[in-house]
Amino acid sequence: MPYGFILAGWSDLRRVIARADIILEVLDARNPPGTRSRRLERMVEEMGRELIIVLNKADLVPRSIVEDWASLFRDQGYRVVYIAATKHWGTKILRRTIKEAAPALPAVVGVTGYPKTGKSSIINALKGRHSASTSPVPGSPGYTRHVQLYRVEKNILMIDTPGVIPVEGSELEKIIRGRSPEQLEDPVPPAIELIKYIQKHVPYAFRQAYGVKSKEPLRILEEIAVKRGWYYKKTHEPLIEEAARTIIRDYHRGKIPFYLKPG
Repeated sequence: MPYGFILAGWSDLRRVIARADIILEVLDARNPPGTRSRRLERMVEEMGRELIIVLNKADLVPRSIVEDWASLFRDQGYRVVYIAATKHWGTKILRRTIKEAAPALPAVVGVTGYPKTGKSSIINALKGRHSASTSPVPGSPGYTRHVQLYRVEKNILMIDTPGVIPVEGSELEKIIRGRSPEQLEDPVPPAIELIKYIQKHVPYAFRQAYGVKSKEPLRILEEIAVKRGWYYKKTHEPLIEEAARTIIRDYHRGKIPFYLKPG
């Protein structure tokens, strides 16, 4: 699958690590194991840099759950901070942790993560004003395309990487994070898999998000299309492709209740 249009290669990420003193690995707090890169972590360790795991979008997860994830990573020997970058929650703690981890000040920090985990939002939150381009949907306008260095305060500089980590996880994660919904040739199959995955962990998620009654994925798409008035012009059948794109968008935007528990 061609990800090159938005993703950095591993050689690019290695150059970023080489320029930095500290690397932030930004994980989605709703699904830390699915957005974690062991390969990145090994590279950071091999190159002698400090790593901080940042659990972003923590406002979408019960605090007890995100604290359990943080404890799990700390038990593995990592520095961990949880944060809600778009709401500026946890930014002071992250700043303090960066300074504590720095071998010397001023420190250069590289921000890495899978698509749409919120690395540019973290730069914005730390700097205190909107400076790095952000967008909640993969591949859409606002995506960071060039290496940039931001001074977030006197003793902290941040590198915004030219893309994000190539997705190593499941095929579903590769599809929904690797391309925008509009660029998917057929969004229905990944949307159905996403529905099944979410329902496995939060059975009521789609009833809560959309008010649909069905639990069957295809019927959920049909119900959403009908509720929104989306129909094919010729056949007047529900336009399930648009409903599928909506579900993928809403997942990235945190509009569908979902999170994994440790263990």
